[in-house]
Amino acid sequence: MGNARNVAFWVILFLLILALFNLFSGGQTQMNARSVPYSDFIQQVENGQVQSATLDGERVQFLTTDGAYSTVAPSDANTTEVLLQNDVRIEATPQEQSGFLSVLSLWLPVLVLIGIWIFFMNRMQGGGRGGAMGFGKSKAKLLTEKHGRVTFDDVAGIDEAKEELEEIVEFLRNPQKFSRLGGKIPKGALLVGPPGTGKTLLARAIAGEAGVPFFTISGSDFVEMFVGVGASRVRDMFEQAKKNAPCIVFIDEIDAVGRSRGVGYGGGNDEREQTLNQLLVEMDGFEANEGIIIVAATNRPDVLDPALLRPGRFDRQVQVPNPDIRGRERILGVHARKVPLGPDVDLRIIARGTPGFSGADLANLVNEAALMAARVNRRFVTMEDFESAKDKVMMGAERRSMVMTEDEKKLTAYHEAGHAIVGLNVPQHDPIHKATIIPRGRALGLVLSLPERDQLSVSYTKYTSKIAMAMGGRVAEELVFGKENVTSGAASDIQQVSKIARAMVTQFGYAEDLGYIDYANEQQSYLGAYGGGTNHSEEMQKRIDAEVKKLVDEGYETAKRILTEKRDDLERLAQGLLEYETLTGSEIQKVINGEPLNRGDDSNDTSTSGGTPSLTAVPKTRKPKSDSDGGAEPDPTPAE
Repeated sequence: MGNARNVAFWVILFLLILALFNLFSGGQTQMNARSVPYSDFIQQVENGQVQSATLDGERVQFLTTDGAYSTVAPSDANTTEVLLQNDVRIEATPQEQSGFLSVLSLWLPVLVLIGIWIFFMNRMQGGGRGGAMGFGKSKAKLLTEKHGRVTFDDVAGIDEAKEELEEIVEFLRNPQKFSRLGGKIPKGALLVGPPGTGKTLLARAIAGEAGVPFFTISGSDFVEMFVGVGASRVRDMFEQAKKNAPCIVFIDEIDAVGRSRGVGYGGGNDEREQTLNQLLVEMDGFEANEGIIIVAATNRPDVLDPALLRPGRFDRQVQVPNPDIRGRERILGVHARKVPLGPDVDLRIIARGTPGFSGADLANLVNEAALMAARVNRRFVTMEDFESAKDKVMMGAERRSMVMTEDEKKLTAYHEAGHAIVGLNVPQHDPIHKATIIPRGRALGLVLSLPERDQLSVSYTKYTSKIAMAMGGRVAEELVFGKENVTSGAASDIQQVSKIARAMVTQFGYAEDLGYIDYANEQQSYLGAYGGGTNHSEEMQKRIDAEVKKLVDEGYETAKRILTEKRDDLERLAQGLLEYETLTGSEIQKVINGEPLNRGDDSNDTSTSGGTPSLTAVPKTRKPKSDSDGGAEPDPTPAE
């Protein structure tokens, strides 16, 4: 169809050029012949000055000794007889041919313009979605096998979510199994979970398993600057889906169009709200959309409109959380299928050392390990590569080229040793995984602790232990170098303890004098929603600040007491870090006990150089967040 239009366009264009050429040629001939009055023409004929004449209807073109002329004869004039009487050679042009050419030359440009206008109007309205009016058409893409088939075998670690969606696929394959008992297929399924947990991967697995047409579109594809375009695209999308029913439509990041109505300054007539209204009607309105299942994904379910979440629209909300240790092991197995693994690789050990990692984080970890093995020309990926990749992902890349003086290395070693000694002696703390004074990322050194198992809730004692450990670096600097020589290297530690302490007071109810009230998320009034303040008074804010300072001060005193009592352990660990630069948890205990490490070849533990412990940002570390009633645990970071 498109080729026929192109051929017709070029044919019409050629005829237009030909007609213009004929008009130009005819007009040029007429321009070369000068026009004179008819009386002058008769006088020249009678005087014998006219040599020949051409009759073309009323127009007479004649040739004299002075050149070519033309005139128009009156309708009652007997021009031919006058010319014959004066022996002038006469030629005549056939009137039928001249009339046809004149009509053609007159109407052909008009017809060509009409044809071009019809051609472009067809392109704009129905001739293709990429035309000038194509912005009113849906941008949903039909997913086919060429995009790479994904099945439920490629999805691991989220078994409950997979079971919910497997039932939808089975309904599409065998609807009689459910309909004979009166069951109806769900109209919509909403996938909810943090970024990177596999929501889009689940949708692709549904497409691979269902064997029905699968349309995919992003929520932002509906919204444009023109009012009504989004609603038009929603209608067009459902029209396509009806033609291909039964089918599945996947809307990624639906919060871009499904936000609650009436919030903000747009009022009720803005483009996004009209698009949402149309989506609500299409999903569950007067017209039934049998056989169309809407699957949507979002990591912000709290901002969605309540009408979108009611039964009859999104009947199911499928939680897609971060995987536990067994899920992480299976996810690593899926991503490691295409990677040649060494005999020493144990995926369960890697899964234990990556708490809080999402599926995307684990995929990145496997990829980094493969890149590290390829960098040193290995034929397979070893456990050492996975450990190096994990350190890079969790703590940042090593910066061995950074120049540090001996004094700066010594200060960093005591700072990190202070963190480690306090962490080993507080009542509850995650085991120390590694300590290093090699600059990584934006940190000059750090101590990393990992939980032995996935954490679902965190106790008051563990939070206070975290605060004490974070203050251990600052306290170690004061004890060894004096308060006047303390550096700004503890800035990130202070930021971390402030975040934890404020969450303990305002969210977790750990300040009994303030009661069990959420002071952090109470900005629900009209003024609060637009930055107008909080619901508690200035006096209450002072009490909150005093409780936060009390928790931080208690952590500081705990760290000071431990390091004063364990001063010898602090000295031994600091000297061990200066010698070896990086120590694992078991090696730290050996150094404190005065036992030799027997590393053998320490060629890799070359001296690093680096800068001063300045105000640095803490590299992000994946730790499991609490799902307790108190709210989410602040994302802990390694102590620097």
